[in-house]
Amino acid sequence: MSNLVILPIIIPLIAGIIAVFLNKKVVITRGLTKIFIIANLAIVSYMTWIVFNSGSIILETGSWVAPYGIILVADPLSIVLVLTTNIVAAACAFYAPYSLSLKKEQHYFYAFYFFLISGVSGAFLTGDLFNLFVFFEVLLMASYALIVLGGDKVQLRESIKYVLINLFSSILFVTVVAFLYGVVGTVNMAQIAERVQEVEQKGVLTAIGILLFFVFGTKAALFPLYYWMPKSYIVPNPVISALFGALLTKVGIYSILRVFTLIFIHEINLTHEMFIWIAGLSMVFGIIGALSTNNIKLIVAYNVIPAIGFIIMGIGIFNQDAISGSVYYLIHDMIIKSALFLIVGVIAYVAGTSDLRKMSGLMHHYPLLGWLLFVSAFVLAGIPPFSGFIGKLLLLKGALTDEKIAIVIIALLTSLLILYSIMKIFIRGFWGEKNTTMELGKRSMKGFIGPIVFLLTFSVVLGIGAEYIYPSIDTISAYLLDPEQYIDSVLKE
Repeated sequence: MSNLVILPIIIPLIAGIIAVFLNKKVVITRGLTKIFIIANLAIVSYMTWIVFNSGSIILETGSWVAPYGIILVADPLSIVLVLTTNIVAAACAFYAPYSLSLKKEQHYFYAFYFFLISGVSGAFLTGDLFNLFVFFEVLLMASYALIVLGGDKVQLRESIKYVLINLFSSILFVTVVAFLYGVVGTVNMAQIAERVQEVEQKGVLTAIGILLFFVFGTKAALFPLYYWMPKSYIVPNPVISALFGALLTKVGIYSILRVFTLIFIHEINLTHEMFIWIAGLSMVFGIIGALSTNNIKLIVAYNVIPAIGFIIMGIGIFNQDAISGSVYYLIHDMIIKSALFLIVGVIAYVAGTSDLRKMSGLMHHYPLLGWLLFVSAFVLAGIPPFSGFIGKLLLLKGALTDEKIAIVIIALLTSLLILYSIMKIFIRGFWGEKNTTMELGKRSMKGFIGPIVFLLTFSVVLGIGAEYIYPSIDTISAYLLDPEQYIDSVLKE
């Protein structure tokens, strides 16, 4: 049973290697991609059922007992995020053949797509801080290749910024891990959590925790470390933007959630209070960016930042409602952001431009696309009964319990402005007279709508089915607030 944990990592890795050798045989590669990702989704779904019914699945690789060997941990939080990752990946696999040119498909898109999924899944499942760094590098190397796929000048320009900032944060990451090892003598997260309770150098540990937050905050695009992200995420093909927007920043935010609920919980008044301020600033500056542009892709990219702010807000408040809200919102945002990137990709394709000032009247030719965008705006903004509402309701409940009134006001105002930023695309782009300068009605949407509807269905179910889903999320938050459960399951004490 424990060997199941390696499958979400090894299956995409094997699929990626196969795709390398079949890169010129695009039809075969497309078919194998769909088979592999559906099989992986089925396996992860089965694992999720096991974890919530029988407890965490722990794999001690090479039969080296924890904490001496490399440990993989499928616990309630990690397995839900791996499941969500594969839902997004499945949609992108079916969208990609219609979005990418044949040349881009032949230049190893499917190989790097699978390597990215493998790296993201590994980052979620690892129980070792150094291996978290390793899996970060795996997914980043895949993302470096994907961001330049096509070789346009703008891609190369943005990729330099993207690579440099991630290179710097990776160097800092491995350095901080070395410092932490010097203090506690281990990189196994369960054993670190156990030993930090005994270490008397609380000031040193707090400094290490803040440095780790800086590393993860850079990768999660938190204020003020988000400047590299928006344009980097819109220069590749929309299917790649969807993968980036749904997964890359979320690995950073997952790392903060894991580390600051398991290890660095001895100075909550300092670290978690700082999180609340950073969350508020991320919301404010993210939505200012979204409102300041007429590029529909940039509007969605900037909306990634306030979403990260909402999740960090819950971690900062650090009570059960708030942590439940963070987890719920994290799952919701992974799905809806990927759907929105795919939608604006189609809009830019049919309109022939990403500039909102140059499009209007799209509803005359593409009504279904318009209504999908309309629903997505409501889901993203947290309008009842959609999934964004459930996550925000829990976050606001947690904030009010702790009397964090200022962040509640910022969150509510940001939610209204998020709705406006997406509805601006709907109102300006879809309503109004037909724009005679665009070749409307001549471009097929074949293959685009299915994956978008697939993702939006999950978003709607997360909201309407909250009565059935929330108990599982509540289980995750209770688990995160009791680090001893994780420590005992890994170290088998």
